[in-house]
Amino acid sequence: MTPRLHLFGKIFIGFWLATIAVLASWMLASEYFDTSPDRDAIERRPDGPPPRFVLRMIYDLQNLDETATRALLARASADHEVDIYLLDRAGTDLLGRAVPASVAKIAGQLQGPRRRALMRAGGQRLLAQEIYRPDHGLLRAVFVFQPPRHVLLGLLGSRLWLRIAVAILISGLVCYLLSRLLTSRIKKLQLASRHLANGQLDTRLLVRSRGGDETDELARDFNSMAQQLQERIEAQKRLLGDVSHELRSPLSRLRIALALAQENPAATADYLRRIETETERLEELIGQLLDSQGGDVALEDHIDLVPLLQQLCSDANFEGAARAQRTVLEYSVDEAVVASSGDLLRKSLENVLRNALGHTAPGSVVEVNLEQTPDHYRVTVTDHGGGVPEAELEKIFEAFYRTDTARSRDHGGYGMGLAIARRAIARHGGRIWAENTGTGLAVVLTLPRHAPPDPGDSTARV
Repeated sequence: MTPRLHLFGKIFIGFWLATIAVLASWMLASEYFDTSPDRDAIERRPDGPPPRFVLRMIYDLQNLDETATRALLARASADHEVDIYLLDRAGTDLLGRAVPASVAKIAGQLQGPRRRALMRAGGQRLLAQEIYRPDHGLLRAVFVFQPPRHVLLGLLGSRLWLRIAVAILISGLVCYLLSRLLTSRIKKLQLASRHLANGQLDTRLLVRSRGGDETDELARDFNSMAQQLQERIEAQKRLLGDVSHELRSPLSRLRIALALAQENPAATADYLRRIETETERLEELIGQLLDSQGGDVALEDHIDLVPLLQQLCSDANFEGAARAQRTVLEYSVDEAVVASSGDLLRKSLENVLRNALGHTAPGSVVEVNLEQTPDHYRVTVTDHGGGVPEAELEKIFEAFYRTDTARSRDHGGYGMGLAIARRAIARHGGRIWAENTGTGLAVVLTLPRHAPPDPGDSTARV
């Protein structure tokens, strides 16, 4: 599992790295140029003190033993491209090396009181300086500065302001890249929010499914919000279309009945009964719509599921007698108290039970089972109507949804019963779903357990 690095950590490490980059570049430049020769400074200050590099080398040449001196001269030649010759009064190199003519010439300029000399030869800069070594006495050290291989390095070595400018540019580039990296996701989120606000409901951000920092979490939350918003708006559009379709039929029949009543006054009573029937259907449909779209409710009452289911099963037996349908209740608890509000839970369970009665085969049994789990009460209503296709198990809980395959609808209704039940059960903190049993459909719902109310509590009811 990849360690998670929070946005704060990224910002902290990013700016820390930027600071380190600036300091490191400055320190490296200082380390390099403070220990390297400033070739221009030699000619700019011919009468002043030698540059720091030369002073340091002169000090070492006068105080190191012969072995260390050899190593120093080799390091100066390899690292700083400076060849140093130590000449005695006879013009012989102390280390036995061949002495170039230019070196011998500038060494010969150190006569009398003159202790330092400068000269150019073939692109090289030469500096001669008298030194004293305890083991050899007075010597002449000749520094031969080779021309720099790169012009830029030469400019950097001779101009402090240029080194500062380079450090500022490098740090600015690093900070810019880090800032772009840290804010790119926020910019994408801003653009996606604008697209979503303009009606492009399918707008999504590309983000890993899990892990990442706060920006990844924010992107996932945005995608979830956009998905829910799209689903709800599409559901509202479908609901509006379904409502329009369902209202059109009774309204059309009302209009026809009114027209016929006007054309045939002798049959007005029959048409008025038809108008009354269609009006009742409209009222029932509007009432179901209001129930399905109701908001949150306060669960201020308590209800015992055992006597409630007993009563509902008794009513179902009476209703199903005409088709030889029976409803059987099985329960393993003596009391199942849950929080409720008014008749909302009663209506929900009745809708589920009536849905099972409407689809179970004639002469079959609707089985109702109540059982207790550690945190919930579980109610299962099973019919023997053949079930529904697996792809439609979720859709049957949508408003106005009707399946015309395995479960024919030759009875009345508007496809609202299970939709109302799902919303009501959700308001009670429970869940409801459907499962195929092979011979029918089982609608399962769970409700959170509630402590039994005080016997003197007037809110406890059946």
